[in-house]
Amino acid sequence: MANLKEIRNRISSVSSTMQITSAMKMVSAAKLKKAQDAITAMRPYADKLTELLQSLSATLDVDSGSKFSTQRDVKKVLIVVITSNRGLAGAFNSNIIKEVSKLTSNAYANQEVSYLAIGKKGNDAFKKSGKVIANYNTIYDDLTFDNVAEIAQMLMGKFVAGEFDKIEIVYNKFKNAATQEVMVEQFLPIVPVESDTNVNLDYIFEPSKIEIVEQLIPKSLKTQLYKGIRDSFASEHGARMTAMHKATDNAKELRDQLKLTYNKARQAAITNEILEIVGGAEALNN
Repeated sequence: MANLKEIRNRISSVSSTMQITSAMKMVSAAKLKKAQDAITAMRPYADKLTELLQSLSATLDVDSGSKFSTQRDVKKVLIVVITSNRGLAGAFNSNIIKEVSKLTSNAYANQEVSYLAIGKKGNDAFKKSGKVIANYNTIYDDLTFDNVAEIAQMLMGKFVAGEFDKIEIVYNKFKNAATQEVMVEQFLPIVPVESDTNVNLDYIFEPSKIEIVEQLIPKSLKTQLYKGIRDSFASEHGARMTAMHKATDNAKELRDQLKLTYNKARQAAITNEILEIVGGAEALNN
């Protein structure tokens, strides 16, 4: 059994760790509320924009499609890896890295795959491959639509220029504080939408449908990327809050066990001292 000083040091260390994890949990909880409100408020707009775009696209001829919907033989693939800059968030980052690795080795085993990292952890995981074309770690310092729109515009430019034939986004979708779902979404080319013959849209468009779609597509793509990063940002704080809550509970349990061990060791030491005193007194009497 460890001596009393070692046990006291361990109790002190565990208590300090518990204070840190508890503080991190409360910080993440505060940030989660703000991030959750942002993604919750954005989703209806993003969904309505997508619905409007799909309704218009479904009524257009195939030949009038946008340059962003051009289907080419997939030879070069770009995967946008959305992770966080910090760890201590459970399996938040590792799930994304595993999914991207699976896509690379399975779905795109015969294609040339490159990566664009949004978040330090994704960049750290794939930079050794030498295929990370860009790294946007600082986007979380000022997470605004305009800053994300610049990244989306760059991606659109690379697709139109033929540098990549397909672009995918991999991120964590926020469901609640304890649940995140890994999502793989095709960013470019735009997925064709099957028209619904039962829907009769009797609208007068000004300007023409084609011009409206050409304006909506870039805005929709920018919104799609922004929503993915916002989802990931909220998921990060939810995952970290849950992980720190569990870590705090585990530290409290370990501290209680150490205190029990300390009390037992202390009682055993006192008992031994009493026995020694009684033994010494008996020896003197004899």
